[in-house]
Amino acid sequence: MPAPCAWHDRGVTLQDSPFLRACRRLPVDRTPVWYMRQAGRSLPEYRRVRADVPMLEACARPDMIVEITMQPVRRHGVDAAIYFSDIVVPLKAIGLDLDIKSGVGPVVADPIRDADGIKRLRELEPDDVSFVTEAVGTLVGELGPTPLIGFAGAPFTLASYLIEGGPSKNHERTKALMYGEPELWNDLMRRLSVITLEFLKVQVAAGAGAVQLFDSWVGALSAEDYRASVLPHTAWIFERLGELDVPRIHFGVGTGELLSLLSEAGADVVGVDWRVPLDKAAQRVQPATALQGNLDPAALFAPWEVVAERARDVLTRGRAAEGHIFNLGHGVLPNTDPDMLTRLTEFVHEESQT
Repeated sequence: MPAPCAWHDRGVTLQDSPFLRACRRLPVDRTPVWYMRQAGRSLPEYRRVRADVPMLEACARPDMIVEITMQPVRRHGVDAAIYFSDIVVPLKAIGLDLDIKSGVGPVVADPIRDADGIKRLRELEPDDVSFVTEAVGTLVGELGPTPLIGFAGAPFTLASYLIEGGPSKNHERTKALMYGEPELWNDLMRRLSVITLEFLKVQVAAGAGAVQLFDSWVGALSAEDYRASVLPHTAWIFERLGELDVPRIHFGVGTGELLSLLSEAGADVVGVDWRVPLDKAAQRVQPATALQGNLDPAALFAPWEVVAERARDVLTRGRAAEGHIFNLGHGVLPNTDPDMLTRLTEFVHEESQT
């Protein structure tokens, strides 16, 4: 089993990590790798820990957060850990009635669709998520020179869940509010931006070495709509995160036509899904932007020779970027063989060694 913190013995510091150096577009001796949803259902040890424990309860227990966050680092030897949480955790923390239903996702009991509903969104206070501070502090101590990535959902995706009441294929209610009531929309987005920023700040204050903002559903928007209705709010978050001096990663699904705008919002690193080759993505983002990605998660179900060939192609195309972190183009699928991820991690490290 890979040893994630073997650098301790060599006196290597956190800032020497290949992950943080790649985020900052600095030279690395190998391409760093981690995986979205690396802590999750693909791991038998995760399923054992989570047995009979509801998702939102697991996300509020420091002992479980620490254990689940560490599991893929111990098993795969990845170059970064991602804080185990869910995008709706800060919304639950401010008192909204919501839950995560198995096989469905976040479900909101009383969707927010008018001014009165929006007023229910109070600001997040650090004491609302004291379990985050405790868990991050413990994780930083255990991870040593392996960075911890802080995690939050972006305002558009949070707004979509709150307005639709759960996952949506077409986001019709969300777009109706965005198109038809722009003042209400902007009020909602401002409040969600403040909550998101505070949630990330709590993680950084406790020791997270980087942050990733997930805008899972923003690929449902046109570039014009993104620029008018989402970009100002996301840019506000990234601008204020810039004061914390940690790398900022931005990721969305189906965002090939939005990559330039995602970069313009102020991220240091833009995550790219599997639909756009990295050399093409490098041409679309703003200068001074690193890329993260982007092996198709479904490729991991193919024979190893296919996985290796496709991973090698990602690494080759990633050289066109100013910095590259190897990842999947979306999260690890639940039925993925964890041994394939371990083998892939070792392959990326060996193949990219300089």
